[in-house]
Amino acid sequence: MMFIIRSSVCLLSILFLSLVQAAPKYDYGDVLGKSILFYEAQRSGKLPATNRVHWRADSALNDKGLNGEDLTGGWYDAGDNIKFGYPMANVVTMLNWGLLRYKDAYQDSGQLDHMYDCVRWGLTWLVKCHTAPNELYIMVGDPTDDHRHWNRPENMTTKRTPKKIDAAHPGSDAASEYAAAMASGYLVFKTKDPDFAAELLQHAKQLSSFAKNHRGSYSKTLTSDFNLYNSADESDEMPWGMAWLYKATNESSYLQDAKSMYQGGTAWAQSWDNKLLGTSVRDDTYKTDIESSMTEWLPGRSVPYSPHGLAVRTKWGSLRYASNMAFMALLAADDGIQTDKYRKWAMSQINYALGDTGRSYVVGFGTNPPTHPHHRAASCPDMQTPCDFSWYSKPSPNPHVLTGALVGGPGLNEAYTDRRSDYIQNEVAVDYNAGFQSAVAGTY
Repeated sequence: MMFIIRSSVCLLSILFLSLVQAAPKYDYGDVLGKSILFYEAQRSGKLPATNRVHWRADSALNDKGLNGEDLTGGWYDAGDNIKFGYPMANVVTMLNWGLLRYKDAYQDSGQLDHMYDCVRWGLTWLVKCHTAPNELYIMVGDPTDDHRHWNRPENMTTKRTPKKIDAAHPGSDAASEYAAAMASGYLVFKTKDPDFAAELLQHAKQLSSFAKNHRGSYSKTLTSDFNLYNSADESDEMPWGMAWLYKATNESSYLQDAKSMYQGGTAWAQSWDNKLLGTSVRDDTYKTDIESSMTEWLPGRSVPYSPHGLAVRTKWGSLRYASNMAFMALLAADDGIQTDKYRKWAMSQINYALGDTGRSYVVGFGTNPPTHPHHRAASCPDMQTPCDFSWYSKPSPNPHVLTGALVGGPGLNEAYTDRRSDYIQNEVAVDYNAGFQSAVAGTY
């Protein structure tokens, strides 16, 4: 009898320890919900009745194209009040990808409906920007004028200059990224909202043809107009867009184009301007390229590490690149490529952002989170109080909590100051959260 009792106690102890070890380190579902709220705080245009960010209101209601086209909506890019279509389209693609692969995480955390609203908001603006088969708006706002002012978007008086590409001024990179966003959006909504999905697919096909038939990089075509979000070239976006269209349509011509355009090699990182790794991860026959790119991010290779384990590709937005690569690692691991190694590494990068060093880099989450992110709307007081650069310089925390925003993050030596003026380490951006949120969904 004593043996049976002792054995039972041992078994219960082992079971208890297993349950403790299996408990998640952080509340990843809470992080998902907060990240979605960040995207709601970035909304431009007429806000819906369901708006959950009480300190935001309608803004930029007169955003128009050169011929009066409605360009309201979308997301403000970062801590400023500009809408950049090229990186925004990539944000939508990355969010769609995370939703498609990790839908259960959103469902189980109670965030699925909010996530559908999130990506629909971005997709709806991208559709507005595609005003003709070979015409696409890629920016609204004037970066120079915008950065001279510090005010909330509801009260801004800065120029809202629209910029577009067309057959005479091509941008295969931007057109392909918009196509990827809409093709992935089709996959997200084909069952939930077939009419919206069909509209997205039609735009994706037209944009893919536009990109293929009128080659060129948008930032080279519009050289005098762009000094932010310059594209290196269109060589990675072209196969990226084709790969998503093949996934959406199963038409072999898109697969053939994707394979013929794909140049291969080792990716610097997955980012708004580099989709080489993302394209290879979409087809695990390119296992060598996937492993080559991921290997450079593991300890001891070309990407240096901070003392507590953050892979720092560059000091500007260090957490953004680490999070994007964590998402890529999780996708590869799910497909059976270095599963244990890549998943462990991905978890280490996401957990670093959430607090493994004793502080969180996500606003409104965890221990000692940022309270002074570089963000105009959050740093401005209530609507009735004027806002200008005097609020930029105030030492007090932002009057409004920019819940869920991932800040740029520390440098290689892990020095970090929660200072509003630091746009390198303490600004936020819609592209910072995209790969991060999708990776969090993958860790849920």
